Amino acid sequence: MTLETLYVRQLKLGPMDNFVYLVGAADAPEVLVVDPAWDVPAIERAVAEDGKRLVGAFVSHCHKDHINGLPELLSRHDVPVYAQREEVAFSEDLRALGDALRPVGPGDALTVGPRTFLALHTPGHTPGSHCLLAGDALVSGDTVFINGCGRCDMRGGNPEDMYRSLSQVLLRVPDETRLWPGHDYADVPVAAMGQVRQANPYFAFPDVASFVAYRMRPRR
Repeated sequence: MTLETLYVRQLKLGPMDNFVYLVGAADAPEVLVVDPAWDVPAIERAVAEDGKRLVGAFVSHCHKDHINGLPELLSRHDVPVYAQREEVAFSEDLRALGDALRPVGPGDALTVGPRTFLALHTPGHTPGSHCLLAGDALVSGDTVFINGCGRCDMRGGNPEDMYRSLSQVLLRVPDETRLWPGHDYADVPVAAMGQVRQANPYFAFPDVASFVAYRMRPRR
């Protein structure tokens, strides 16, 4: 899909309904792959089909269903891997990537061909979860889905941080920005942030206490 001068290709891969993304400028060959997992040959085929060239990987967070393709990808492509600094400290799997790893901080800019994208630190699902803000696209990993948000009851999860990520960091993303989530958990694969904030229940809580009580209620 092309949004103005932006190129985004969404690939649904693996048994957990993961979305993997290729992101770059519509009129340039360079692309980042976001969360390379499950099927590296399928990712490579998509790059080739669209006449693109892989120049890096962006890791939204360290859970294996989002990064299990990295070793294979790096064995065939000499590209940097961008991960949030706190996620690098949190994850032995990321630190094992060695020289390929490029830790980034909140708001850091990533140059992809003629475009500059931003890394937005959005902890809650993990300490170093971050989203890629690429023009009018937000690639969110497991921070936020179209109808939900990431779990906060796993190792490194923190519901207070998740509330702040949604109510402060992502609240500032313009309404027309398109949300591209990390899993196919809704009846549509992409939606405008204005619509998401109106319909997603996790944006409706007025304070952190009510958000935490709802997010951390017993799972059935």
